[in-house]
Amino acid sequence: MVRIIVIATLVLIVASLGSALYYLYHDRSQGKRMVRALAIRVALSASLLIFLVVSYKLGWIGDSGLH
Repeated sequence: MVRIIVIATLVLIVASLGSALYYLYHDRSQGKRMVRALAIRVALSASLLIFLVVSYKLGWIGDSGLH
């Protein structure tokens, strides 16, 4: 289950980065959607890092990787 959460979050991070790139090229005058997409990417990355640390502390992730 942890593996699925990590993979899904990584896919969402890449999708958010892709949408920011799209908004960079298509919103020449308004950069608010691009900034919002990048903020979502940063929030997802931080939450994934926190989730991985908590999972390691709770024993869901061992020294050799995901169970």
